[in-house]
Amino acid sequence: MGQDNSTVETHSVDEMPILLAVENGVAVITLNRPKAINALSEDMLAILQTTFDRLASDSAVKAIILRTSSSHFCAGHNLKEMTLRREDDDNGKAYFQDLFATCSKLMQTIITQPQPVIAEVRGIATAAGCQLVAACDLAVASDTARFATSGVNIGLFCSTPMVALSRNVTRKQAMEMLLLGEFLSAERVCQMGLINRVVSEGSLEDEAMKLAQIIADKSSAAVKIGKKAFYEQLDMPLPQAYAYAGQVMAENMLFQDAEAGIGAFIAKETMPQWKGK
Repeated sequence: MGQDNSTVETHSVDEMPILLAVENGVAVITLNRPKAINALSEDMLAILQTTFDRLASDSAVKAIILRTSSSHFCAGHNLKEMTLRREDDDNGKAYFQDLFATCSKLMQTIITQPQPVIAEVRGIATAAGCQLVAACDLAVASDTARFATSGVNIGLFCSTPMVALSRNVTRKQAMEMLLLGEFLSAERVCQMGLINRVVSEGSLEDEAMKLAQIIADKSSAAVKIGKKAFYEQLDMPLPQAYAYAGQVMAENMLFQDAEAGIGAFIAKETMPQWKGK
């Protein structure tokens, strides 16, 4: 895993929308606005964007966990904050466009983040909160967690959450969630493919950390190139995808970590300390 440059940063609940801790190669981002159910307000989106951008260049961070400090994960956009902008001259249109673009940038940042991002979900994840889960590379949830793209219930179809959702589950499953707006159990969305694992509430943090530590123990260079290639090839025609993936594997074979790891495997030796290159 390389050098362990562990740091811990904390702020009071009243000061910051998130808490950040980095230790043993794993960064934990904790959504920290319990009264607002961690709504994706302007400042929440801004600080999350800044945090992911900062972690992207931190070579000590091998995996990221996104969790909540309270009983619920995220209720989506801050509707009260949005409604106030209806008093703008354009009834808020420019503001809404900018807000959704900002949120979409964050979701795409998670996809392009060099480190895998794991959503650790308890309570509810609704609308853009459900989108946030779908944008993460992996997701583990407590058996009491519930998920919904419920905007349709208040006259606002979850069009941006739809983008991430429809890239995780089948077309009809996505449309079921989007059209009905119903809350679904963790077990149900796990069957659909939105999340990876369902565990008891008491095991949730341990399970997420276990996944993160497994990833952190791999070659960060291999994980980085592999994660990028995974998302790049998804929408390619099959021949193009194979051609691209072959080029990526050839490049990966030239990494020092691949040479050392394959050598150790052939010699039946213990895996080396990864250099991340």
